[in-house]
Amino acid sequence: MLSKIAVALSLVIALAFAGVASAGKPSGSSSINGPFLAASPSGPAVTGATAITPHFGDIVTFTVSTTATSNPFVNVNCYQGGVLVMNSWSAFFPGGSGQGFGLYSPSWQSGAADCQADLGMLTNNGKWKVLASKSFHVDA
Repeated sequence: MLSKIAVALSLVIALAFAGVASAGKPSGSSSINGPFLAASPSGPAVTGATAITPHFGDIVTFTVSTTATSNPFVNVNCYQGGVLVMNSWSAFFPGGSGQGFGLYSPSWQSGAADCQADLGMLTNNGKWKVLASKSFHVDA
């Protein structure tokens, strides 16, 4: 009898932990790859399937895939010394905005930066939900 109670208690604990572990995971599968060069200050890009290390002033894009939404967005944030110097958004669905991100801003006029691109969606209650992320470095 005591062993049946122990087995039942173990099963309840295992199910409780399984529910907690899956609660924070996004629905569907999602990925973001890149950055890929879309344009450069020195001329048009030669785009390819290989992600690059971009430089200040380049225009980059990403490839995205998600089953969580039909209206995904990408948000790119870049930092110099922990200070946000660029925040840019683009819609990655048909009819959305352009999908290039210029690696510059009024706050970022030169130099290297560390960036993160977040693939995400707006939830039914209007909150931003990150589905996948890609960190990358921008050379000066």
